[in-house]
Amino acid sequence: MPKHVSLATFAALAMSAAFIGAAPAAAPLGQPAANGFISLFNGQDLTGWEGLQGYWSVKNGAIDGSETREHSVQTDLILSASKEHPEKFVNFELHIKWMLVSPDGNSGVQFRSAINNPKTLHVGGYQADIDSGGNYTGSIYDESGIAGGRGTMSNRGEKTTWDAQNNRHNNPLAESADDLRKLLHNTGDWNDIVLIVNGNRVQYNINGHLMTEMIDESPKAVLKGGVIALQMHAGFTMDIQFKDISIKFLEGRIR
Repeated sequence: MPKHVSLATFAALAMSAAFIGAAPAAAPLGQPAANGFISLFNGQDLTGWEGLQGYWSVKNGAIDGSETREHSVQTDLILSASKEHPEKFVNFELHIKWMLVSPDGNSGVQFRSAINNPKTLHVGGYQADIDSGGNYTGSIYDESGIAGGRGTMSNRGEKTTWDAQNNRHNNPLAESADDLRKLLHNTGDWNDIVLIVNGNRVQYNINGHLMTEMIDESPKAVLKGGVIALQMHAGFTMDIQFKDISIKFLEGRIR
C-alpha cells in the first residue's frame, strides 16, 4: 500500500470495490396508497422486476414480453421483492391488466410459485392462466407440477375444491365457461385481472366476473409465500403487455 494512502481511504476504496462487484439490490416495495394497494410497476422501466434480456422491455407505458417461435424460451418476468422475500407474498389481492398484442400466445400470472430454472428464469407453481384462444384463460394451472402435478386445477366456470385426500370436487359457477369466454378480449384489447389469494382460497376474476374459484385443502397445497411472475410460454411468436399492476396484502384465513 502506498504510504500516502491512509487506512481510512484504503477501507473506503475496498468497500467501494465490494459494492461494484455486488449484484444490484431488489427495489423495495413502495408505500400503500389510501386504498391499501402498492404499485408494482412505474410505467417507465423494469425497476423492481427481473427477466431475460431481449425478451422483456417497456413500451408505451406497459411491460412488453415478446419472442419469435424460432427464438423462444419458457421464461418469466419475476417481481424482485417476491424473489428476495417470498414469505411476504402469501395472502394478497393482485390487480393487473394484460393485452395480447399478437394473434397467438400463451402466458399467465404466477403466484405462490418457485424459480425452478434460474438460468432461464422459469417459474413453476400456481398460475392464473392466459392464452390467445381463450381456451384456458380464467383457469388455475399447476405450472411444472410444483403444486403436486395437478395440471389444470380449477376450470373456468367452476368452483373446485381439493379435499384433504387430494380428491377433486367441481361445482358450476353462476356463469358458464362459454358465457365467461365471451367476456374475454383474447387479443388486441386490455383485460382486467383481480386475483385474490387468501388462505386456501383463490378467486380469479377477469373484467369484473369471477372466472374460477378454488379451495385447496389438499396436502399438496402451497399455503406459504412464493414469487410473483409474468409468464412468456415457449413455442410462440408472441407479444404480450401488462400494466397497472398493484398489490394489497391480506391478513389471510383458511376457510
